[in-house]
This record gives sequence, C-alpha cells and structure tokens, in this order.
Amino acid sequence: MVNPISHKNELKKGLYLVPTPIGNLGDITFRAVEVLKKSDYVLCEDTRVSKKLLDKFEIKSKLISNHKFNETKNLLKIIDLLKNNKIISLITDAGTPGISDPGAVLVNECLKKNIDIIPLPGPSAVTAAISVSGFSEKYLFYGFFPEKEKIIKENLRILSDLNYCLVFFVSPKKINKIIPHIKSYFKDRKILVCREISKFYEEYTRSTVENLQLFKAELKGELTIVLSEKMINKKISHILSESDKKNIEKMINKLSTKEITDLVSQNSKVSKKEIYNYCLKLKNEK
Repeated sequence: MVNPISHKNELKKGLYLVPTPIGNLGDITFRAVEVLKKSDYVLCEDTRVSKKLLDKFEIKSKLISNHKFNETKNLLKIIDLLKNNKIISLITDAGTPGISDPGAVLVNECLKKNIDIIPLPGPSAVTAAISVSGFSEKYLFYGFFPEKEKIIKENLRILSDLNYCLVFFVSPKKINKIIPHIKSYFKDRKILVCREISKFYEEYTRSTVENLQLFKAELKGELTIVLSEKMINKKISHILSESDKKNIEKMINKLSTKEITDLVSQNSKVSKKEIYNYCLKLKNEK
C-alpha cells in the first residue's frame, strides 16, 4: 500500500495526480498546495494557465509542458525522472488529470513500470453539477462528445435506454449543435446546463429537454450538462378492477401475499399497497 507521507513529513517519491480549481482559485486544497510545493517537477497542460495558479500560492517547482499533443513524446523523459526518485505532480488547466484531460497515457506507463501513483481528491465539475441538479445520485459520466455526428447520434441512442442521470462536457461552440440531438433521444427527461461553475458569471439553466431552447448569446467557458433519469408518469389507480380481484382470489391459497402482490402489480395500475391490503382482507375472511 502506498503511504504518500513519510514520518518526516516528506512526500513519497512517485507521480501525484493533483486536481486544480475549475474556476475559483480558492477551491484548491491545502494538500494540493503542499504537494505542488514539494514536487521536483510539475507537468502542466498549459504552462501559461498553470503559472497563474502556481504564482498565487508561491509554488516554485520546475514546470514541464505536458498536453495531448506531446504527452507520448514526453513519456520516456518523465519515466526516467520518476525512476530517479523525483517527485512529479501532474496538473491540467482545470479539474482532475485523466478525466477528460491528459493523464491516462502517463498513468498507464507508470503502472507498467511499477511506479507509485498517488491521486488527490479535489475540485470536480461533475460532482458539483450532480450535487446542484436535484436529480438521482446514480449517474454515468460521458465526458466530451466526439467530432463525428454519426457517432454522437449512435452513442446518444444507446445512452437513452439507460435509466440513469447522464453527465456531459460540451464546448460553448458545440452546444447549439448538440441540443437538437439531445431533444431527439431524451424527450422524457429534465436537463440542467451549468456554465462557468465557481466563476463570477456562474449560471444554471433548468428545463425539460422538450422545452429547452437554443442559446442566443455566444457562451464562454465549457459547459456541464446533466440529464435526469427518465421521468415516469404512471397513473396509479386506487381501485382494484374485477379482473384483478379474480386473479388474486385464484392465487390466494397457493401463493404468499408478497408473491401475489408482486405478480399482480406487474400488469395493474393499482399500487402494491392496495393489492397487499386486498390479499390480507381475503385471508382474514377465511
């Protein structure tokens, strides 16, 4: 088991996955600042963006540019540094490395080389959006949409059969292209569009998918979209039909009350409680 902090309060050698704020710099954790300060190197998605954060907290560690276009090229150099007992932190422009951001390539190589990897918890647009949605806590995270429209449609078709909350990342340039596709497959759901989470112009748009309108103004900053689980509009009748009563009477001496209730409720609009009570009534009469 990895023990990231030694008795001398020194960091264990290895790769640290350090989440950074998704907007408000005040959301960074004390532990993240400590790890970054004690790192020999910090791998940054964009050094210009990261430097603003690092300067604010007086972090002087050496920076290495590491993004999706050069992470494979950098791999041997970074692995060599880690093998030489250097402490390296991986950060992205915002959020957690490897979650819709660079990181997976390096993590997998470290796993192959038996190099310790220590993940830190921290800011997340996904959990922030889910927490404010008011939807079910059972959710699936998809990430960014692919470029090809055909693949987008196919993926949404598959996802529409799943009765879970769904979380997507969408760039502001694509949102009005994505909305019609969402409307085609998720008419029976509610939607939350989160913009600029934790920033000054933070905004949340709530609607049903059916009533969601295209955005007129040009938006800035990545969007987080949350779709609710399916909205079930099943009308419950409080009166047992004569056919339901006859079915129950036929089974009353053969099955338990629970078994009868489960069976009848599958094809009835009556609540399970009503079916159960009728079963008890029949049994008490005998």
